[in-house]
Amino acid sequence: MKQSYTPSDEILAKYATLLVEFGMTDKNQKPLPKGSVIQYVVPEVAKPLYFHLQNAILQAGYQPIGVFLPCNDNSYKFEKGFYDHASKAQREYIPEIFNQGVVNQIDGNIRILAETDLQGLDTVDPKKVMERTRAIQKGKKLYYDKVDQNKLAWTLGLYGTDTMAKEAGMSLKSYWQQIIKACYLDTKNPVAEWKKIDKTVQLTCKKLTKLQIKSLHLSGKDVELTVGIGKDRLWKAGGGCNIPSYEVFTSPNCHEINGWIQFTQPLYRYGKRIEDIKLVFVDGKVTKATASQNQALLIEMIKTKGGDRVGEFSLTDARLSRITKFMAETLY
Repeated sequence: MKQSYTPSDEILAKYATLLVEFGMTDKNQKPLPKGSVIQYVVPEVAKPLYFHLQNAILQAGYQPIGVFLPCNDNSYKFEKGFYDHASKAQREYIPEIFNQGVVNQIDGNIRILAETDLQGLDTVDPKKVMERTRAIQKGKKLYYDKVDQNKLAWTLGLYGTDTMAKEAGMSLKSYWQQIIKACYLDTKNPVAEWKKIDKTVQLTCKKLTKLQIKSLHLSGKDVELTVGIGKDRLWKAGGGCNIPSYEVFTSPNCHEINGWIQFTQPLYRYGKRIEDIKLVFVDGKVTKATASQNQALLIEMIKTKGGDRVGEFSLTDARLSRITKFMAETLY
């Protein structure tokens, strides 16, 4: 797919090397052993990065398995086409034997986010979308079990598109400048920069864990919320599991969250844009959820098992983060 701007091969090569060398590591930030099998999943709009990822994986001594995905465009809307024609049984079908084979085979997974149709499912019934989502989540259990056992490395990266740049109110070149800055691709050795950042956030995690924080209170124009952390909770950092990843986070006590929060930025989820989200919590549970756009999808998301509770609370150090603009993507 033709885009209005493509970063230089030098930048894309640095990006690919970062995703492989910093992203494909174990929980101790040690590189995967040579010969490891790395699956990389890339939408067709990100074809230039697919090329450089293949090179970086091979240069690292790994075995590449590429997955090249078609993108939605004005002529062909693949996701919407699925929902237009799939029966309930088809929406809920998961190829379990195939998935098990893939999970058993791979040691690492790199997924590139590159949206070309952010609101392509606006006319699709949210209940159908969540049926499919629940099935996919169930089908990913083997994947996440292997991640939890520290036998599977994973990372996410963003490839800028005209669609995403337009949604964020920027030219594609300006949008890419944000990605380049955020990932430290404008430095001589981005991998070395991220190793420094990782040392800082890991140290911060240890300090926060040692504090044994009972609860946190957020107060402001858009929030009045108390978050119970809970006894003996560990704080962790993302490491290479998301690039960029500056945050430190914990899993709070999901029964001790009270108050309300409203979001000044939209949420892009399941091919829809959800605007002006406001959530009210009582004893950890969402008791009221509103949105000015696509509220029905928000309600269906909250109805999903566990969807009405908070699974993660995170903090980002502004001295590390170089993200300065709205990017229309949750990763940023």
